[in-house]
Amino acid sequence: MPSSSADRLIVEVFSDVVCPWCYIGERRLARAMAERPTLSIERRWRPYQLEPSMRRAGEPWDAFAEGKFGGRERAEEMFAHVAGVGAEEGVTFRFDRVASAPNTADAHRLILFARRHGREWAMADTLFRGYFEGGRDLGDAAQLAALAREAEVDPDAALAFLATDEGTREVRASQEDASGLGVEGIPFVVIDRRIGVAGAQSTDVIVQALDLAEAGRQEARGLAS
Repeated sequence: MPSSSADRLIVEVFSDVVCPWCYIGERRLARAMAERPTLSIERRWRPYQLEPSMRRAGEPWDAFAEGKFGGRERAEEMFAHVAGVGAEEGVTFRFDRVASAPNTADAHRLILFARRHGREWAMADTLFRGYFEGGRDLGDAAQLAALAREAEVDPDAALAFLATDEGTREVRASQEDASGLGVEGIPFVVIDRRIGVAGAQSTDVIVQALDLAEAGRQEARGLAS
């Protein structure tokens, strides 16, 4: 029989698809979950915008990066470091292809839409890859629909969804929930609403957190029996 939601370990991932450390963190979390195949885990994408006030049209990447990271030289140093860490995790970063700093509200909405079709994490991974490897504009509805096709989500249905404001409230609520939980940076993983893992921690650290959460659940069950 399939496990009920009460039997599953809920892993919430506060993340943004233009956050390079979130991309690395996604891979490390997936690897940690694979190392615990006996655990019944439900992984949930929780929208978190790094730049919630970004204008809808976004900004040119070069100007944004220089302002955000304190100049071109500093930005290039940081990108080189991230790219090196990513390579160790099998993640490719092509910052030279990134052309825009988008408002990611629609990208988050698309992931929530893909969840309805069981493609939540395929969609998230495709958006990460499309942005950091292909330089796709995640603020453009047509490009988002094309990426939906790559994630095996109906692109026409995705485009129709993006033309509405459906999911906008959920994106905002997730941001507010993160604030209530004390999330100040991403990626941030919340396990069973009890254990928080801040930053793109190593696979070993995430495995330890999963084990700790499961041990706590087993202890609670023992006390309740």
